[in-house]
Formats: sequence, C-alpha cells, structure tokens
Amino acid sequence: MSGTLRTAMISLAVVLVVTFLVGPFLLRAVRADGPWGLGYGGRGGMMGGWRGSPYAGNTTPGSIDDAINAVQSYLASWGDPDLAMTEIMEFRDNFYAEVEERSTGVHAFELLVNKHSGAVYPEMGPNMMWNSKYGMMGGMMGGMMGGYYGYYGPGGPTADMPVTLQVAQQIAQRYLDRYAPGTATEEPDAFYGYYTLHTVRDGAVTGMLSVNGYTGRVWYHSWHGPFIQMKDLD
Repeated sequence: MSGTLRTAMISLAVVLVVTFLVGPFLLRAVRADGPWGLGYGGRGGMMGGWRGSPYAGNTTPGSIDDAINAVQSYLASWGDPDLAMTEIMEFRDNFYAEVEERSTGVHAFELLVNKHSGAVYPEMGPNMMWNSKYGMMGGMMGGMMGGYYGYYGPGGPTADMPVTLQVAQQIAQRYLDRYAPGTATEEPDAFYGYYTLHTVRDGAVTGMLSVNGYTGRVWYHSWHGPFIQMKDLD
C-alpha cells in the first residue's frame, strides 16, 4: 500500500471515529432545552452522559467550590478510586481540572466545567487527541492508530516518553519566546502521551499549553480566557 493511500485511509478512519464519538454528544446538546439543568457525568468512553447540574436554573456563574463538587461527582461516576483531582483553575470562560492516578502519580486527563450549567466534560485538544490511555488515542483508537502515530509501543500507554520533562519545558519556552515574549513556563505535568504546562508572566498565570511527548509538537490552550484563580487539591 502506498504511503499516500495509507494516509488517506487513516484520515478517513479518524473522521469516522470522531463523528461516531462526538456526533451523539452534539446531537444531545442541540436537542436539549438550553444549558440549564444539564451536566456531564458517567464514564462512557470519556464522553459520559447527561445528569442533573448543581447550577440548575441558576444564571449566575457557579463558584470554584461548586466546580470542585461537580468534578468530584463526575469522577465518582467512573467508579475508580484511583482517580483524584489534583488542581482546579478558574478562567473567564470555564473551570479547568486535572485528574491524577493515585497509584502511579501520572496525570490521567483534563476536564472542563461550564461556569453556568455545571456541565463537566473532557477538555478538547491534547487531552482527547494525544492522551494515549484515556483519550481518543487510547482504547479503541489506540489499537487501530496508536502505533502509526508513535504514541506508544507494544507495552501500552506510558508517561515515560522520548521527549523528557526537561526537554518538553525547553520546547515550550522556545515557543513562548517566539509567540509571547516575556512569558515563562512552570514545571510540566506528565500525562500519557504529552505534558501540560502553566504559562506565567511577572509571577502570574496567563494560560497553559501542552507538548506532545513523542513529536514535541506544541498545542496552546486557547479556549480558557484570562486566568482568575486556582486551588491545589493534593
């Protein structure tokens, strides 16, 4: 099989799988009677299912403590006591939470919480496309495409990646030096397949970005808006 044909077939497979996984979510969102009373819960292959929101009927944005409760309820629905929230951040446009495996110390996945509806859902971007254990590149997608993209070998998903933590931070800093001079990075958090780093300026958080642990590609999280506050939950 030629390289061009192989690439085309893999691209088609990605489109079909994304349509299969995301399509029902979008359909339910469109059919829903507005955002009020909706929430995301349940494992469901990282997509979950709708359930009652802690902000039901409330047009005022929920607090960071409300968001913590929503994420904890979401994690409880997984039925996996090894998963724990380590930090939550409030931005203008959403709350962001990191989840870690207690047994390994590896960060498992990233979540967003809608500030008005209380909906909890997997973060887009690296969390879904680069996460070799919990994202679209893990599970069904991992077996079909993980090896092709180099996310992991026969041993399965791992946080021991060719791009080390130190190198990932250097890559992130070079990116910031080019696109946001004067902005620095904090130490990366290692996920399965990638790293996520906070960006800071004058000691204050300005946002975050991720670095692929196999290719070194940088993906800036452009969907948060300005940073407001953060709570560590370790």
